[in-house]
Amino acid sequence: MGTNYYIKGYDKEDDDDFDNRMDPKWHIGKRSAAGHYCFDCDITLCKDGPTRVHYDAKWYDKCPVCGKKPVIEEMENSSVGMELGFNKNETKLKKGVASVSSFTFAMNFIDIVNKIKEEFGKSSNDEKVIINEYGDEFTYIEFLNLLKPIPSSLRFRHSIGKEFS
Repeated sequence: MGTNYYIKGYDKEDDDDFDNRMDPKWHIGKRSAAGHYCFDCDITLCKDGPTRVHYDAKWYDKCPVCGKKPVIEEMENSSVGMELGFNKNETKLKKGVASVSSFTFAMNFIDIVNKIKEEFGKSSNDEKVIINEYGDEFTYIEFLNLLKPIPSSLRFRHSIGKEFS
């Protein structure tokens, strides 16, 4: 379960045989639900580590460092709910053991900034320059705020420059 993010403008290209959104020059990346995470200890509950959260892995039922158990979250406030569209809350930093999202980048930050400047002129923090697959639009600053709660260990860069969905 995840949500793809793109720089607005991909629909300007005239190519009926290709989904331009997934081209790495438009596709910023994908935010995905990534299991449970202890925000106090800064550790995933995935026994195989952060790089395996999206694979068939074994999971701890409590934090291996502090022993806290995951809080019970409803779809309206969980990471899974966020990716499915049930959680419309503003993203915020969590505490204790709770659900978490990851972000797999298709572009480097500097490429995102450069593409925004190329498409929209000077980088405007007030203009909606990013769109997700559901049509929600974001300024660059709003997009950065979406990334804030995602731990650095769950910000994956192995797909930069690659086409994926």
